[in-house]
Amino acid sequence: MPEPAESVLATRSVTNSDAAGLLFKALAFASEKHRNQRRKDADASPYINHPIALANVLANEAGVNDTDVLCAAILHDTVEDTETSYDELVATFGLKIADIVMEVTDDKSLHWTERKEAQVNHAPHISREAKLVKLADKICNLRDMLACPPANWKIERRVAYFHWAARVVEGMRGTNASMETIFDALFSQHEGMT
Repeated sequence: MPEPAESVLATRSVTNSDAAGLLFKALAFASEKHRNQRRKDADASPYINHPIALANVLANEAGVNDTDVLCAAILHDTVEDTETSYDELVATFGLKIADIVMEVTDDKSLHWTERKEAQVNHAPHISREAKLVKLADKICNLRDMLACPPANWKIERRVAYFHWAARVVEGMRGTNASMETIFDALFSQHEGMT
């Protein structure tokens, strides 16, 4: 016998409430961790705008509603760019979210050129959830590069970034058609930068 409508709605509300609570917890955590950081653009925009933009791309442009993926997007730079540890993420958000974050975290002990090449080599082998976060990251970075590039980056460096990002994305093709289409449209705009 099917459940009464009220029971289904009550269950859904609790689930949505839990998801919303976890998302706001991730937002508060990332906001605190990135509180003194700024982006490299000429306006030195608050860093937290970047992880929020990733979650927005995933939820509102790619139709991703997996709370673990959305939280990982919000938290994706905390280990790489703040004093956050993997253990802290596990304790606060659980193993699944922490593992997604770690899959998209660069090894800062490597030289930046090695880190960039490692992303290209690593991208095809990460989980689907991590690929979603990484795709959103590349989309947001290309948008930023077009709209408000780092103040001290010459055209050649920006164009090189586009080509490197395309190499990373190539290893993740087949993950999300919507985001791949968005990425491709953004990539095509780099020719107008020169």
